[in-house]
Amino acid sequence: MVSSMMGFAQSQFLVRNNHQNLIFGRDGVASNFNLFMPQRPILRGISIRMNGSVGYPERSSPNEVKEEIQRCYELIHRLGRGVLYLGSARMKTDSQHYLQTLELSREIASLLDCTTWTGSGPGLMDAAIKGAMEAQKPVGGFKIAKEAGQWTSSNFHPYLPPETYFTCRFFSARKHGLVDAVTRTSPSERTAIVALPGGVGTLDEVFEILTLIQLQRIGSKHPVPFLLMNYDSFYSKLLAFLEDCEKWGTVFDGEVASLWKVCSGNFEALEYLAEFYNIPEIKRDCRIHAKSGL
Repeated sequence: MVSSMMGFAQSQFLVRNNHQNLIFGRDGVASNFNLFMPQRPILRGISIRMNGSVGYPERSSPNEVKEEIQRCYELIHRLGRGVLYLGSARMKTDSQHYLQTLELSREIASLLDCTTWTGSGPGLMDAAIKGAMEAQKPVGGFKIAKEAGQWTSSNFHPYLPPETYFTCRFFSARKHGLVDAVTRTSPSERTAIVALPGGVGTLDEVFEILTLIQLQRIGSKHPVPFLLMNYDSFYSKLLAFLEDCEKWGTVFDGEVASLWKVCSGNFEALEYLAEFYNIPEIKRDCRIHAKSGL
């Protein structure tokens, strides 16, 4: 097995080969870990710094982004399209929003019988993953090396099988994957976008996808429901700002409201999806267990 040394500079040391990375600690002892690289490897090098952070070299060719987008599409083709969850990576596991997200994900996965997609990060993304796993439904994700304001020490998810997610180097490729995961090519496909409470990163994803829907550029042959989960009035000030935009004429009256469904709780969201996909009442009764307000 041939290894190649990619760099050595004071605070960082990088060794790469086709299947393993070697991490050298302060004591000079090397340890290895398996790197999930199905089919063809495209990560040109990963630097592991002494402080545990992960860095990437500059892009040398646009083809690198193209190859990464292709790998995202391959993962979607293998796992199937479904419901995408956008939300905070910083939310703690004991927060009410975490518990609400876990329950919502579990019930939607059962109701729509589809794959659950996230950014494979911590916080509310983790809650969505665990909810789908409780429902025993497929989970897929597009991880990125930086979440919640800190460089992660590994490109690996702590408990998901490596074949169910892909660690993206480029945010643009990750966004392509997240959007493609919800496009509907046939009426039988059941997908949705669920926007949970979040910060700057969540808002970036929410408004980018909302703009694609607004301009009819999302690439879906059939409508995709978009749910904004306004838990505890989290997004009420944002919604008020969008109403001000209508007054100023920067958006048409009722334009934004027509693009998504604002839900105050899980029961409302589940009922909306059941009606959107014409799921029979008897099936709803068997699969919807969330109480109003949760």
